[in-house]
Amino acid sequence: LMVFGTYRTAVQSFSGFDNTATEWAHRADIYANLQLSGTERFLLGIRPLDKNGRFTAYQFEPDAPGVDDTGWQDESNVEVTTFFFEGDFGEIFPNLDPEDRKHYDLGFSIGRQPLNYQAGMLINDSIDAIGITRNTLALNGVADFQMTFLYGWNDIHRGDNVKRSNQNLFGLFFALDRHKTTINVDFVYVDDRNGDTDGFFWGISDVRRVGHFNLSTRILGSHATEEESTAVGDGALLFGELSWTPAWSDNNVYINAFVGIDDFTSAARDPATGGALGRTGILFQAIGMGRYGAPLGNRANSSVGGAIGYQWFINPIKNQFIFELGGRQNTDSGNAGSLAAAMRYRHVLGQHTVVQVDAFAAIHETRNNTYGGRLEFRFEF
Repeated sequence: LMVFGTYRTAVQSFSGFDNTATEWAHRADIYANLQLSGTERFLLGIRPLDKNGRFTAYQFEPDAPGVDDTGWQDESNVEVTTFFFEGDFGEIFPNLDPEDRKHYDLGFSIGRQPLNYQAGMLINDSIDAIGITRNTLALNGVADFQMTFLYGWNDIHRGDNVKRSNQNLFGLFFALDRHKTTINVDFVYVDDRNGDTDGFFWGISDVRRVGHFNLSTRILGSHATEEESTAVGDGALLFGELSWTPAWSDNNVYINAFVGIDDFTSAARDPATGGALGRTGILFQAIGMGRYGAPLGNRANSSVGGAIGYQWFINPIKNQFIFELGGRQNTDSGNAGSLAAAMRYRHVLGQHTVVQVDAFAAIHETRNNTYGGRLEFRFEF
């Protein structure tokens, strides 16, 4: 049995959307892993300082939606956010195939488990589900072919980060490893038994090495099979990532871009994850703690944009800077654009503590400019 986790605490201020939020926010992720064998385990996890996207925090400036007074906002709870068992059918029942010639090597997991598909753009949530995976399927020209079936029945947060009751999620996921590329093809259907927010979602990705460059491309789609809503809309997302290491250095340069067509929505998203564009860069990323928002937003509705960044490793282990420029342009009738710059510095103290400093400034065509900064301490145990 191994117990481990992370405690995060940050003083942060975010000025935007005609509001200023200044707070001292907290988050804790605590896990207990019971390893029964090389392939079987139980994992229990709790997040005792946040619930439904709200975090335990001391509010210095309450000028924000949903906050009425300064002082402590207590969101402490004992709700279990992760509890599942995973194993391999062939290893649990070895006598069914003593010579290991049949197809009993099926990996499976059951319980409340974190799910992440298409780099978190299609699904990024922790739901009650059962998954069954078949590895090492043989195909011509393919080093490895993996197929996973998933059924989820509870604790499903839809594309607007809101949990709805009586939702069923069905997924079929394929992963192919070829000589020069990894391809993922994923399909998801969400059945709303109480309403009319049923939706079909899909994603296709290609991740490869091209010379000295790392390249990944993705195309995703969402389709409301009944009525469009904040939970599911009709739309598509095109996403590309290009990165490389400059000569004679350990540093990293990245250029990421996206095109959001109409109202793309993810199949399932945890309240702390925001929208689907977090991988674009730190200007689009949800911090996952408190009311500090993504400077350029992370919803993919009717917009184009991207980010270019430089990750500078002063000391590859202890110190690193990220400098980033980014922008986005709405493609609907509003036609509003934004440009922003951001900086992140991380420093490792000893073996268990990380200090992180973030700052950004953004200019917008149709609303007030925004800015913000934060100082976070992260303790790993």
